[in-house]
Amino acid sequence: MAGKSLEKMIDEQVKKWELLQTKKPERQQDICVITVSREPGSGGRIVAQRLAEYLKFDLFHQEIVHEMAKSANASTRLIESLDETTLNVLEDWISTLVNQNHLWPDQYLKTLMNVIGTIGKHGQAVIVGRGANFILPPEERFRVRIVAPLGKRVKNVARDFHVSEDEARRRVLKTDSDRRAFIRKYFHADISDPANYDVVVNTGVLRVEVAVEAVKGALMAQRR
Repeated sequence: MAGKSLEKMIDEQVKKWELLQTKKPERQQDICVITVSREPGSGGRIVAQRLAEYLKFDLFHQEIVHEMAKSANASTRLIESLDETTLNVLEDWISTLVNQNHLWPDQYLKTLMNVIGTIGKHGQAVIVGRGANFILPPEERFRVRIVAPLGKRVKNVARDFHVSEDEARRRVLKTDSDRRAFIRKYFHADISDPANYDVVVNTGVLRVEVAVEAVKGALMAQRR
């Protein structure tokens, strides 16, 4: 999706959904979205990408979802891809979510829930970040959290971004703080609470390749 305008990305995605619905009208029965929450420097982005490749799912990175949620037009275009019955189900779920969790959604959270909810209704997707695990209903998502010790994450960021370890530590701590604050503000939840996930994988112990296999194994077992 790099280098494309947001409008073009959305248009291509909606056309893809429409084509899949034409070819496989029964696919609603096996909807699954994997949500990936990750600590900065833990390798969660790579895990998400490899899961998407293995499952042949669409990959929605945090930045893309964020841009969609900032645009009312983008949100509307995505929602228009749903039929009336599915849209009503989505609206009812969001209303229930807001009431049960005592949320006070501003315009950003409203569009974010619509964007992630629409992706959930189409299924076959991996969503990275943006609290997707707190938005989608249990029957539509499999929640993954990727973690690693701070020292390991700092070394990873220093290596990947060619910065000093002091600068890498600053970046990691800042991103950690921002993500915790985002989840607390919008979902009244603790991003690090393992109870909010179906699988938590520590890449300080497992290599990224092994972490991917662990998540795949858990997902296949859950599907049986």
